[in-house]
Amino acid sequence: MDQPLANQQILSFVGDIYEDLELWYPKLRMIEAGAQVVVAGPEAECVYQGKNGYPAKSDIAIADANAAKFDGLLVPGGFMPDKLRRDPEVLSLVRDFDAAGKLIAAICHGGWIPISAGVYRGVRVTGSLGIKDDLVNAGAAWEDAPVVVDRHFVSSRKPDDLPEFCRGMLDVLSPV
Repeated sequence: MDQPLANQQILSFVGDIYEDLELWYPKLRMIEAGAQVVVAGPEAECVYQGKNGYPAKSDIAIADANAAKFDGLLVPGGFMPDKLRRDPEVLSLVRDFDAAGKLIAAICHGGWIPISAGVYRGVRVTGSLGIKDDLVNAGAAWEDAPVVVDRHFVSSRKPDDLPEFCRGMLDVLSPV
């Protein structure tokens, strides 16, 4: 089995009312490609409920995550990003991934977190139509597309875009 992401580690945020598919689909796809996916929430080893009721357990606390140990960051949507973007540790972590030129993959309302971290200025992105104005006001160039890849940034609009979103993540993490 081809594992283009062998020996890579991806960090994913989780919190209450995350969008179930937007965490689980990319997590399982990255594992299938050989990556280790570490889930970070406000508290370590805590179970968070998805928007549709599916639970996800954090492996570590966000406060214990270090961007230097990871190759990329997954930011699922749901209502979770609106709360997590108020956490200075979340924002600092996103800025560290950006400064290192590492993958920042946000889907749907997940874009709220890079917006609040101040890393989207001048970046081509997409996201939920509900946050289009927020993206534009943050200085991003919004596009209505299933996936937009701009350097180390990957973004998508909604769960229906997950196949394209994961291909974008794989393209950034395993360039030919």
